Amino acid sequence: MKLARFCTSPTDRLKQNEIVVTQMYRASATTSASVKLNSKLSWNSLAYDSAAKLGNNWMEIQGSNNWEGLLDPLDQNLRSELLRYGQFVEATYRCFDFDPSSPTYATCKYPRNSFLTRSGIAETGYRMTKHLRATCGVHLPRWLDRAPSWMSTQSSWIGYVAVCQDKKEIARLGRRDVVIAYRGTATCLEWLENLRATLTACWPPDDVATSVHLRPSTPMVQTGFFSLYTSSTDTCPSLQEMVREEIKRVLDLYGDEPLSITITGHSLGAALATLTAYDINSTFNNAPMVTVISFGGPRVGNRSFRCQLEKSGTKILRIVNSDDLITKVPGFVIDDYDVANKQAVNVAALPSWLQKRVQNTHWVYADVGKELRLSSRDSPFLSKVNVATCHDLNTYKIRINPIGLRIVRISKKVIQMQSKLKTNRNPIQTYSIG
Repeated sequence: MKLARFCTSPTDRLKQNEIVVTQMYRASATTSASVKLNSKLSWNSLAYDSAAKLGNNWMEIQGSNNWEGLLDPLDQNLRSELLRYGQFVEATYRCFDFDPSSPTYATCKYPRNSFLTRSGIAETGYRMTKHLRATCGVHLPRWLDRAPSWMSTQSSWIGYVAVCQDKKEIARLGRRDVVIAYRGTATCLEWLENLRATLTACWPPDDVATSVHLRPSTPMVQTGFFSLYTSSTDTCPSLQEMVREEIKRVLDLYGDEPLSITITGHSLGAALATLTAYDINSTFNNAPMVTVISFGGPRVGNRSFRCQLEKSGTKILRIVNSDDLITKVPGFVIDDYDVANKQAVNVAALPSWLQKRVQNTHWVYADVGKELRLSSRDSPFLSKVNVATCHDLNTYKIRINPIGLRIVRISKKVIQMQSKLKTNRNPIQTYSIG
């Protein structure tokens, strides 16, 4: 890239360099306002190498070896795949109707046949096969009947299922891939579900119903997330039912060929992705490889839940921003060292006399899967680092984006040039920065 064409003064040359770098950054690291930009400005066209062939290595990229040796430094093929799945999550935000005054509030703005095209990711080779809805199980007081309808929206569009249909893309990926993508929290009742942070027993329900006292070995998950996944109404089936129906259909169609199920989501969507993976592996004996790509997800369940995930072969890659508060809630986290050594649970940041009491509560969580830790504070392009920006999906994109990393290197070189230009006043024709 060419920077700093002939200018009349070192100051002018510096300004031109800064303008070029700024333009590069804006092109590659759009902010959350990108949902309103032209659909061509997608993660697909800007962020990942769509020509990278995975071939026989696809299972390793999907986590068959728990991403050993691929995270530090981040493998280029894995980086491309993370950005590719990120675009499917970005589509959920682009297509969701956030306007409370709209008659179609909390629904998807686009029909199934034009969904991927109008969301800006038509070139992925996938075809959207099913809309997904989540229903809140919170029982509201009667006086809320007089409140605006958007405050009591019980069921809302939460994501979709897409299946890879393009032969060239299937050949590049090394298998046919099924994507389930979820958005983050958007409605009032979903926020209420997020606050229901105590743990509740999950599947199988028959065992739970017959248990008067839950054993420590009982898999438990956050009450609100479980409610969103399993609740239904007279007119809307549960998210769990919709997922099971669609996965059964997909397995019937493509079960005799190489197949993968990749479940991805941001924030609340990341939590639902984890529950979905657990449910699929618990329900289908012939399930293919199931992988979760989680962006900024909260904690989901307890240690027993994590053990069940590991036994089922579910692979989870949690992409975590060290400065993102959402990834540190809810509840307390057990010490992984104690888990490995099968010792008693220790709760971080609590005195020992409280630890025994906490162990008997439904507030002790465990992080699941493999972690890829990032930091928004390392980016020179995030001027406002606050709770919102640290959790924003686009912040995660900026930290993963290889173009963004290239710009950081260019910026450092421009900074180094500044000191030279201050002392060297000779005309400069061109600087080439590679």
